Amino acid sequence: MKVSECTSRPILAACGLKDIDYQVDTYVGCEHYCYYCYALPQAETDWSKEILIYNDIVDQLGKELDEIPPQTIYMGYHTDPYQPCEAEYRQTRKVLALFLKNGFSASILTKSDLVVRDIDILKEMNAAAISVSVAFNDNQTRRLFEANTIDTEKRIAALNKLKEAGVRTGALLCPVIPYITDAIQMIAMLEPYADVIWIYGLSINDRSGQNWLNIQKILRDQSPTLIEQIEPVIFSKDHSYWAELRESLEMLKKDRKLNLNIHI
Repeated sequence: MKVSECTSRPILAACGLKDIDYQVDTYVGCEHYCYYCYALPQAETDWSKEILIYNDIVDQLGKELDEIPPQTIYMGYHTDPYQPCEAEYRQTRKVLALFLKNGFSASILTKSDLVVRDIDILKEMNAAAISVSVAFNDNQTRRLFEANTIDTEKRIAALNKLKEAGVRTGALLCPVIPYITDAIQMIAMLEPYADVIWIYGLSINDRSGQNWLNIQKILRDQSPTLIEQIEPVIFSKDHSYWAELRESLEMLKKDRKLNLNIHI
């Protein structure tokens, strides 16, 4: 993987998530290169070959943080803060140490168990929260859609370690791919270790976008009939598949009193 310096730009950015005003991506690009990723159509580089890094993330971000009061900052919106190169470059750990020093906290989304390395910082923060993103019930299928990520079971094991350390945990069940992801089974796997579970279906609007082109190729290679079954569901939020799944999830939430945030 080639790691290059990015052009000058702000690091702290507005965040559209509820109750969080700002976000930070510690890298520009993501070597996980999940083929369905919503950020792929806006990628500056070919993420399978190159990602970008800030020249001095601590100095620049420190100056930007001086302009706002201490609060929770989201990490993981466009790129994974614990993608493989973080083991060497440690940009995320540097940012977390900066947050802690200045009274900020972090809400993090990742597909990596490298996050457990930073438990020492996270448990010292005021209300840090870590969520893992999962989507596939078996790793053979996972490798088709996100070959550069770790096994689902390793992510769940990381959640368990975080929870045992007293860090707030969550899970993002996303994307639910019609007729591939068994959402009910995934929730059963996650529920013991996640304080809250968010659920989102795969939704793509642009048939010419790189994410859909990637998925289309995977599905065609696996089964021509599969793409015929899945495509109309992906491109229609009103499809009966989503309505039926939503009803099943709402029933599960009620019957088992689970903390599910259903966005299907």
